Amino acid sequence: MIPVFAVRVNDCFSNDLSLFYLDVFCRIDDTRVASHIMRAIIPVAGVGSRLRPHTYSIPKVLLNVAGKPILGHILEKLIGEGISEASIVVGYMGEKVEEYVTSAFPGLRVEYVEQEETLGLGHAIYLARHTLGTGPILIILGDTIFDVDLRPVLRGEFSSLGVKSVEDPRRFGVAQLRDGFIHQLVEKPETPVSNLAVVGLYYIRRPQLLAECLNQLVDRNIRTKNEYQLTDALQMMIDRGEKMTTFPVEGWYDCGKPETLIATNRALLEKGSTKRHIEGVVIVEPVYIDPTAVLENCVIGPNTTVSAGAVVSDAIIRNSIVGEGAKVHKALLDNSIIGPGAAVNGSYKRINVGDSSELDFH
Repeated sequence: MIPVFAVRVNDCFSNDLSLFYLDVFCRIDDTRVASHIMRAIIPVAGVGSRLRPHTYSIPKVLLNVAGKPILGHILEKLIGEGISEASIVVGYMGEKVEEYVTSAFPGLRVEYVEQEETLGLGHAIYLARHTLGTGPILIILGDTIFDVDLRPVLRGEFSSLGVKSVEDPRRFGVAQLRDGFIHQLVEKPETPVSNLAVVGLYYIRRPQLLAECLNQLVDRNIRTKNEYQLTDALQMMIDRGEKMTTFPVEGWYDCGKPETLIATNRALLEKGSTKRHIEGVVIVEPVYIDPTAVLENCVIGPNTTVSAGAVVSDAIIRNSIVGEGAKVHKALLDNSIIGPGAAVNGSYKRINVGDSSELDFH
């Protein structure tokens, strides 16, 4: 329980003394408020090579999915959980990330840290260590969208990592448990030792201990698969006595590849679809259609996002994402990503086939 101090300024006090007492009161109050502030650490420096050609001109975290950039989904979730401060580790086209966050989330207090070389997740957090205070932090990967209630986690007495059971754990860091606590963390094991994949949500109660362990990794050049791994630093914390639990993350949506970006778009649209009637347009929900998009004589959906300023005419589009300002005309699209400003133009076909004919268009 935080003590409450009341200051009563007597008429006989001098003005200077009155200001002194009021200043003390304000400082105590500021300390009380600050003690409740939690910081998020969000590494977004990755190039996104698996999402070429889209990431030639846009950082991966700014790709549109279900109506807003990937990073927008993440920040909305964090703000909804009461987190008002963030350290964002930028690299590739970092100025675009900063411009977007400043414009879309003006109330969020953000420190930007540049990662010139992508030497691993541990290295990204290491570079942001000067932004860590003594209070708990939440580390969240910038290319993955989560649907999980974080309130019980943020109120917990132990550090805790988000996990999900997977069939092939060799692609992930995995957690081994003993008596309800993490005993060992292994990064991308060649021989699976657990099916609990660490999915990129880390609640850390003692960030200064994490900073010490990251310093040790870098000072001693301890690398796994030629990178400074966050899992190695977390294992050091465990070896020093830090207790860590896990919490389940079922709503885990990867955005790292074209096929997973489209799958994430579908999953998010199923949770909330645009309700619109547009003359001459057939809408098959779920969809997201930006109010500034222009649609004429087309069929949109299911599972389709049409972004701001896009123009679609004489087309059928399903299971796809149409980027800002893109144009699609006379085309049938499925499982497609049309980048911002791109143009797709098709044409009608003339055919003359008789009985028992079979014709495939490719």
